[in-house]
Amino acid sequence: MMTRRALVGLALLGCRGGQVEVAGPRREGSGARPPASAATPTTAQPGAASAEGTTTTMLTRTHPRTHEALPAIGMGTWQTFDVGAGERAPLREVLTTFAAAGGRVIDSSPMYGRAEEVAGDLVAETGAPARPFWATKVWTRGRAEGEAQIDRSMRLLRTEQLDLLQVHNLLDFDVHIATLRRLRDAGRVRYLGVTHYTHAGLDELERVLRRERLDFVQLPYSAASRAAEQRLLPTAAELGVAVLVMRPFDGGSLFARVKGKPLPPWAADLECTSFGQLFLKFILGHPAVHCPLPATSSAKHMADNVRAGFGRLPDAAEREKIAALVA
Repeated sequence: MMTRRALVGLALLGCRGGQVEVAGPRREGSGARPPASAATPTTAQPGAASAEGTTTTMLTRTHPRTHEALPAIGMGTWQTFDVGAGERAPLREVLTTFAAAGGRVIDSSPMYGRAEEVAGDLVAETGAPARPFWATKVWTRGRAEGEAQIDRSMRLLRTEQLDLLQVHNLLDFDVHIATLRRLRDAGRVRYLGVTHYTHAGLDELERVLRRERLDFVQLPYSAASRAAEQRLLPTAAELGVAVLVMRPFDGGSLFARVKGKPLPPWAADLECTSFGQLFLKFILGHPAVHCPLPATSSAKHMADNVRAGFGRLPDAAEREKIAALVA
């Protein structure tokens, strides 16, 4: 059996950037908070608008096979929710801001230290979101170890059914996928998925998707890191696999690339008031993507993130303009 310390050592080579939002300041305009009318989660289709033409509910993406609608902006918990008891207060506001905008998808992992426990406790305390879509992972070797880890994750998240259980970074995939299928058949898991945090793992993710019938794949993708566009995103679309995106800000490096630059005037055409919103809308503009998972411990940044789930999404030409900002 490999200890958690040893497994963390394997992952730290590239995963430290994980889903953490930014290391430096974000360039924001005014009006970053979502509309007050977006207080209730919705399953409106992308582009739902009021009589005035302004989007009033968070956009959703439907699963290609089940047609379940999920809000377009999710939340990661890597590093940001790995905190002690005295550091939880800001995260309560993060969760309430996320839920008020209609967010539901919360992604975690046993690898993330105390993140599952903190997320489970705070959602139970705040009731925000009221109906969380819990996504977590199995990240160990061996059937018995995996089963024990999954049971612990469910206890920490305070749920009897996980919405999505993913094999993290393909670790011991063949062993764990059999466990995941048994749990799905028993009604303890709804969707099955797989993740990898490096571009070097994309080819193996594609092979796994073609070999196994999975529901979700989680991968790194951003306006500056577009390797997934070559094969994996088209494969996911072909096979009806929903796509979650980690590292949507490239570990915060996207903000460093635009530091000191003004927000381009054409951002207003996409109803964006910050670079962060542009970067997230770049991701959502790809038709194969369902939900990016930015992580933050700042309610202000969360308000900015969720605002990307409102308004018009960029077309192909506009996505290239966004990518050019960080080229």
